[in-house]
Amino acid sequence: MENAAKEVVCHTEEGTSCRKSHHPERVKKDLNTRLNRIEGQIRGIKGMIDKDVYCDDVITQLSATQAALNSVAKILLEGHLKGCVVDRLSEGDEEILDELVVTIHKLMKK
Repeated sequence: MENAAKEVVCHTEEGTSCRKSHHPERVKKDLNTRLNRIEGQIRGIKGMIDKDVYCDDVITQLSATQAALNSVAKILLEGHLKGCVVDRLSEGDEEILDELVVTIHKLMKK
């Protein structure tokens, strides 16, 4: 099997893969900044519920938080396409396409 995958895939106890991504430091910093902001938005929404804030206002904040999460997903998907997918295709690993379809389906459920 000349085109066998070179990448070792294992699974942790939580069921997640131990494959690694290779994002540049600036991208990691941007993603962490965005995720920290989203974390703050979630805490704010919890506080709004505790304070019995008007439902429509809470929904507006939920919508903004979902949009922020979608932005993070878009950044990750772009990096995945330009990095992991291109690399694996160039190695002859076409199984990445099936994985990509599943990933896109997960994103479109939202």
